[in-house]
Parts: sequence; structure tokens; C-alpha cells
Amino acid sequence: MATFFAKLHLVFTDKTLRLRILFVLLAFIVFRFLASVPVPGVDPVKLSQFFANNQLLGLLNIFSGGGLSNLSIVMLGVGPYITASIIMQLLTMVFPKFKALYMEEGEAGRKRFSQYSRMLTFPLALIQGFAFLILLDRQGILSHLTRFDFAVNLSVVVAGSLLLMWIGELVTEFGIGNGVSLIIFGGIVAGLPATVSQLIFSYDPSKIPVYLSFVLLALVITAGVVAVTEAERPIPVTYAKRVRGTKVYGGVSTYLPLRMNQAGVIPIIFALSFLLFPQMFFNILSYVGNDTVNNIGKFFTTLIANQWFYGISYFFLVFLFTYFYTAVTFDPENISENLQRGGAFIPGVRPGHPTALHISRILLRITLVGALFLGVIAVLPLIMQGLTEIRTLAIGGTSLLIAVSVVLDLIRKIDAQVSMREY
Repeated sequence: MATFFAKLHLVFTDKTLRLRILFVLLAFIVFRFLASVPVPGVDPVKLSQFFANNQLLGLLNIFSGGGLSNLSIVMLGVGPYITASIIMQLLTMVFPKFKALYMEEGEAGRKRFSQYSRMLTFPLALIQGFAFLILLDRQGILSHLTRFDFAVNLSVVVAGSLLLMWIGELVTEFGIGNGVSLIIFGGIVAGLPATVSQLIFSYDPSKIPVYLSFVLLALVITAGVVAVTEAERPIPVTYAKRVRGTKVYGGVSTYLPLRMNQAGVIPIIFALSFLLFPQMFFNILSYVGNDTVNNIGKFFTTLIANQWFYGISYFFLVFLFTYFYTAVTFDPENISENLQRGGAFIPGVRPGHPTALHISRILLRITLVGALFLGVIAVLPLIMQGLTEIRTLAIGGTSLLIAVSVVLDLIRKIDAQVSMREY
């Protein structure tokens, strides 16, 4: 406990750390201000009705930090940037040049890779903003826009998305933690008062056991997320003895920590972002004048809105992206080469390719547990909604999962900054 308070004291007394934390808070203030400025011509009554009938928009509202619920100028949020990152990381699996750029060319390569993601964000924001404004116009949520008004609104929401991307990267560079994740976290925290008030106004004494069960479940989920996020599988590593002159080097034993959930909360964010585009695309098709196209759009819109189809798709995508992101960010061959260069080996395993296979087998098994856990937690709120018929529980589980993971990552990075200053 004394160590905790000593570190807390250092956080507030160290000038550099204090400035980093203040920069994050300033970014939050700017972000919340932007999220409260609506685009012109919004009908708030029709907007609230549209949100009440579309659960997926509530998930999209997470990415916009609550900016979508009132159609703010940043209503697209960081969704286009996340989608661009997904596409770029998919390209690393297809094109070796992109993989070399991301994995092997060091800091300069990663900066170029990030630059390509930023460049791809603009056309994606343009497409997503165009589709979303058309959908809102068809629903009568925006008053009948002239072409000029539509172009102005599109320019504003695209610029808002790019501005949020820039703010997120500034937070990553000059603040503490991942800026994009913190923006999503800020939106979740900002939406808590509205969720709590909604539960209070819809309070039903006969559902007290349901409320208590939900609180208990939230505590269990939080403990589970912390346990799975922090869980590690240590692989023993021994350094060979080397004699140089009269001195002996090496001969020590240590371990290589493999996290059960290497991907963190990224699979959840990827899966949500991936689910948004089909919903918007088929919604647009359902308003096309051609009867065949219209029927196709309505069929797939109804299919996506189906609770069972949506839940199964969500679980599958979270499971798939957990393995995908782990494969992109963790390369057993590279770890094996680094161990061999340093004169280290895993006892009972030959150096080189056998070591890479050994690490891959262990990673495959422990990632299975992490992927199943994330998938179950992601769809558990949908099951709760079906059992209790309380809509606010449907978004709460995903928000809780993201919030807990972001807080854990933030705590680790603050602790790393404090430890660096202690040394």
C-alpha cells in the first residue's frame, strides 16, 4: 500500500507525468465539446425513435463517443480510422511487403504503416458519411437537404472524423495510453449518466432480482476480464554459458511470458466496426427504387436485425479477430530468431524452427481460451436483453469490456512511466 501511495505521489509531483495527464484531460474536454455540437436540421424526436429501434446504432455510438446519439459533427467517431487499420493489417497477411514494413523495418516502418492507415481513413470516412447521411435523410431525421446542404454536412462529418483521429494520435504521442482507445473510453464514461438515469426512470420493483443479478454479473465480468487480461503462460528460457577470458557469462534461467489474450480489446472493436458496414449498406439498398434491389436490401436488413444471427455473427467475428490480431502482432519465428541470437534456448526444444513451432502450439492453445472468453462476454449482454427485455443491458457488456481493458492498459503504461522515472 505504501508503494502505491508513493507512486501516486510521484504521478502528481513529476512535472512530465503531470503534463501528460493534463494533456489527456484537455483532449477529453475538446472531444466532449465537439460531440455536443449537432449538424444542422436534426429532428430529435425521430432520431430518438430511430435509435430505439436499431441496436447496432447504439454500438456505433460507442465509437463516436456519444456523438452519434445527437448527430454531432463527430458522429462518425474513430470508426473509419479503425476500419482503415483493420484493412491495413489484413494486407499484411496478403502482401509480404506490408508485413515487412510493419514487423521488420522498425520505428520508421511502423510510422509509414500508420501514415497509410491515415490516408485510407479519408475515403472510408467519405463513404461511411455519405451512406449514413443518405440513410438519415430517408428516415426523415434530417430535414430535406439540398445538394449544397448535403455536401456541407458530409464535409463537416468527414472533417470531424479526421479531427478525432488527429486528437487520438496526439494523445498517444503527448499523453499516456492509446489515444483512439481513450476516446472510445471517454464516450463510454460520458454515456453512463444517461444509462443510469434510463434504468432509474424505467425502475420496476418486480425486477429487483434482475437488477441485483446484473450488478453481480457485472462484477463477475469485470473480475473475469482482469483475470484473463493479466493471465500469462510462462515458457522457461535458459541462456547458455559463455566463457570470455576468465569470466563466465550466461547460465541464468528466465521465462518468456505469453499472455492468454494477446489482442486485448482490439477484437471487440474490430468486430463492431466490421458489423457496421453491412448494416448501413443494406439499409441504403432497401430504399432504392428498383424492386429487386429493394427486396434484397430489406431481406438482409431483416436478417442482420435478427437477434440470433447478430449474436452468432458477433461471437464468430470476435473469436476470429482474436486469432487474427494475435497472428499479426506476435511472430513466433521472430521470437525464435531473437532467442537464438542471444544464446538462449527453451529446455528440451531445439533452437530455430522447432522453437517457433513450440511457441506457436502454446500460443494457439492459450489464445483459444482468451478468444472464447471474449466471444462469450461480447454476446452475453444480448442474452441478458432477451431474458430481461431491458435494452440498456445490451450495450453495457461491450462497454464494460472495452472500459476495463482500456483502464488496465492505462494503468500499466502509467506504472511504466513511474518506474522509468524511479530508475
